Amino acid sequence: MIFAGIGIGSAQQADVQMLREIYTASLKEGKSYDWLNHLSNQIGGRLSGSVQAEQAVTYTKKELDVLGLDRVWLQPVMVPKWVRGTPEFAYIESEPGETNNVPVCALGGSVATPAGGIKASVIEVQGVEDLAKLGKSQIEGKIVFYNRPMDPTLINTFEAYSGCVDQRYSGAEEAAKFGAVGVVVRSMNLSIDDHPHTGSMSYGELELTERIPAAAISTKGADLLSTTLKLNPEIKFFLRQNCRQLPDVQSYNVIGEIRGSEFPEEVIVVGGHLDSWDLGDGSHDDGAGCVQSMEVLNLLKKVGYQPRRTIRVVLFMNEENGLRGGRKYAEIAKEKNEKHLFALESDAGGFTPRGFSFDCTQEEFNRILTWKNLFEPYLVHQFIRGGSGADIGPLKDQGLVLSGLRPDSQRYFDYHHAETDTFKAVSKRELELGAAAMTSLVYLVDRYGFISSSALPDRQ
Repeated sequence: MIFAGIGIGSAQQADVQMLREIYTASLKEGKSYDWLNHLSNQIGGRLSGSVQAEQAVTYTKKELDVLGLDRVWLQPVMVPKWVRGTPEFAYIESEPGETNNVPVCALGGSVATPAGGIKASVIEVQGVEDLAKLGKSQIEGKIVFYNRPMDPTLINTFEAYSGCVDQRYSGAEEAAKFGAVGVVVRSMNLSIDDHPHTGSMSYGELELTERIPAAAISTKGADLLSTTLKLNPEIKFFLRQNCRQLPDVQSYNVIGEIRGSEFPEEVIVVGGHLDSWDLGDGSHDDGAGCVQSMEVLNLLKKVGYQPRRTIRVVLFMNEENGLRGGRKYAEIAKEKNEKHLFALESDAGGFTPRGFSFDCTQEEFNRILTWKNLFEPYLVHQFIRGGSGADIGPLKDQGLVLSGLRPDSQRYFDYHHAETDTFKAVSKRELELGAAAMTSLVYLVDRYGFISSSALPDRQ
């Protein structure tokens, strides 16, 4: 293969050298950790529609402006505004006057309880499929307790998460159909601790009057509730929460780009989501992905690389409870007839990078595999065909290659959607290694493209 008149050996050596320069720049001169420090400690949790989310928009746009990119802009998008209200409170009542408080938090999108809370008997299930087996006679007037844990035997913790998250998302909708007065859901967490994990939920087509409050209970609290139920099925559970859904408000995707020198009409996107849940400060989910994506453009400039194609960073708004930002970006791109070649998302935490997943054809994957050896010295060589990311998903019908950074996942769900997702949980070095890996992949895609792209042979 020949690239721009250079034999494959020379081209390979040039790539080795470029990746080394990228990693050196990230580890010695990178800005990702400082950016994350500000997002996390000066702004905090960035729930869609909140003041903090808007502060994050202003801050990241300003920082992209400082990089001297060819263009930086805000893309308007209407987002939902759900507020948590006063702290939630819950307890297990073994008998009148004998109670044990347990940590809970409202699920995102839930309705509030009555002002005085709700107290009812509890029925434990392992998933929504159990409801039909029990029937309305056993569920009506009770609080449904979903207690299916993440499978600890699965090495890929995202698979374990996928195996039980339906009870969080659809649990209230399904339980309400059987007359339940509320639901509590075991937190999506492999650790046994006192930190409840929030997350999005949906009522489907239920009318407002049919909706019931939904809360997550910590894994330790869930174990206590389950054990207590076995000892005394007549116990009561009390829950009080004060959350509200307000009218949609305007927010923004934050976008910046370096225009391609040869093929500016071909766009490579790298991004993460700027919004977060409100319990912690959203450092891993997804402050890390945002600053790593910003760093891609910063590092390319630092090493003096002029992209052939347009490299665009997109900080998406509202991934957590609506995906409005990702959908709006894809909608506008389609309206403008933009040609996207590749999209890379970081939304799996700022942990040690292990590799990438790719949503692509086998032919495209074969091309990608020719780059794998370049990542082996950095231990980022787990290249698999599979998923990519939620925010770039709406771009898929454009026929581009989608990819996701895949860090080590073993600790991710200790922090995901919980008050423990804070800046101190992020390693500076791991964050910077992830940014370097992403920049390296973007560099290779920009330089060579894909076999199935519209590129001419001499551009491969």
